[in-house]
Amino acid sequence: MANTTTPQKPINIAVLTVSDTRTVETDKSGAKLIERLQEAGHSLAQHAIVKDDIYQVRAAVSQWIADSNVHAVLVTGGTGFTARDTTPDALLPLFDQVIEGFGELFRTLSYAEIGTSTIQSRTVAGVANRTVIFSMPGSTGACRTAWDGIIKQQLDSSHRPCNFVEMVTFNSSAHHPS
Repeated sequence: MANTTTPQKPINIAVLTVSDTRTVETDKSGAKLIERLQEAGHSLAQHAIVKDDIYQVRAAVSQWIADSNVHAVLVTGGTGFTARDTTPDALLPLFDQVIEGFGELFRTLSYAEIGTSTIQSRTVAGVANRTVIFSMPGSTGACRTAWDGIIKQQLDSSHRPCNFVEMVTFNSSAHHPS
């Protein structure tokens, strides 16, 4: 529920696509997330595509966690069960806190769209150095479901009773250590 008397506070969001095959031209999921975050009034801090490799994913996200100009990170891809799907394994050690309900809520929303296939998503979310990080499957539909059903509201400063914006922007100059 949004409070219409409080204006939206824009934040800077980085988008990471995890894929062995996608390019800037073929990255529909990353493009969908960028479109959605900009429509919501936020700024794209950075966009990158990395191979489905635990260390490349971890390195890209770690760089953004350390960047005081990045408040949130959206990661698409690599959440399945194949040997190359390592996004949750890359992200979990980086989190100071896990956002326990994100995966459960995503799978609940996704179940209405794809049925029991939703159990094959190991999507995770967490907070690291006051940067909120959401991962989601690599399909455009999954990105739409995650953004529209969960992330948009949680990155909306007017959403009540709570959202993540105040936490990631509170005392922005001290947001990240130098």
